[in-house]
Amino acid sequence: MQIDKLLELCIEKGASDLHLAVGTPPVVRLHGRMRALNTPPLTPEDTLSLMKQITSERCQQEIAETGGTDFGFSYGDRGRFRVSAFKQKGNIGLVLRQIINKFLTLDEIGFPNAIRNLLFKPRGLFLVTGPTGSGKTTTLATMVDFINTETDCHIITIEDPIEYYHTHKKSVITQREIGVDVGSFQEALRRALRQDPDVILVGEMRDLETISAAISAAETGHMVFGTLHTTGAAETVNRIVDAFPTQQQEQIRAQLSTGLLAVVSQALVPKMDGHGRVAAFEIMVNTPAIAHLVRENKTHRIVSEIQTGARHGMVLLDDHLFKLFKQKKIRYADMMEVAADSVVLQKRIREEGLLAKGGVSKGGGGGGGGAAKAKAKGKAPASR
Repeated sequence: MQIDKLLELCIEKGASDLHLAVGTPPVVRLHGRMRALNTPPLTPEDTLSLMKQITSERCQQEIAETGGTDFGFSYGDRGRFRVSAFKQKGNIGLVLRQIINKFLTLDEIGFPNAIRNLLFKPRGLFLVTGPTGSGKTTTLATMVDFINTETDCHIITIEDPIEYYHTHKKSVITQREIGVDVGSFQEALRRALRQDPDVILVGEMRDLETISAAISAAETGHMVFGTLHTTGAAETVNRIVDAFPTQQQEQIRAQLSTGLLAVVSQALVPKMDGHGRVAAFEIMVNTPAIAHLVRENKTHRIVSEIQTGARHGMVLLDDHLFKLFKQKKIRYADMMEVAADSVVLQKRIREEGLLAKGGVSKGGGGGGGGAAKAKAKGKAPASR
């Protein structure tokens, strides 16, 4: 089996991910759903061969020594893929994430103007959060491309691996890959401060040292973008504070209260028509009221501030999901899968008369169809 044919299929169909594992045919994630290809199950020899077709000697050595490796590669001018290759049950497995060549605009990803204006700030920490596969990388790439197009500055991105390739526009952009250009995120951040940066993107704030360095960089006059695998603005603040020893947490809350610009927490939901996915956002902007809650360790009240902060561009995830459902862009079952409080959201929908008995939307956004039911039962939909 040749990897080229599988990559072509992903690009042609718009699949977000390709899964290659021994004992099952190749599986693609299409519009959020897993679909097995109509081919024989892969053998250990198949996955080993497919891995070697795209993996450098250095990365193959890393698999042998540590059991896994991550890297990105370009498939000609057709597209880019981020790859995780790993050992499982003694065999090779791979997951390839397709990275769309074309940058989206802020309008296309649904960002309000209030958030757009924050991108011109000279300093601060801007976090994009959400679970794996929620589109964080695409959102960050869109924001970096906007800054690159609209302002003249030096942008440094630190990624593992590099996913979107940026070209110099009004800005000069430097992209450094962990394991290729520099050893670690904290080392790259330390070096970045000596490279005259205006904007720094940290691909993943995964440990105490990286989080601390990012906060310090934001405090010392740089615009810093970063990601965390958290859901919700309040949870994000708590996760950052909890990463530090108890004796430092009061200081970190004080630093966040002044240095944090905004938190965007997002999820991707399949569209009503089954073609593609739409992003649902929770957006928190660090107003004086939010800053007070962060500093005084009253993050449980952040939700209330977001509810009343629409004029600043703030919105709760469930409010945005409700809006998308009301506009008949998403189905009821898909919305409930990612809702922060599904009970309250369901009650709200019923009160507005948008949901009939049995969980069926009156606007055609019903229970999610066979694919959603199969997923709920733990079964993959049959391939066609």
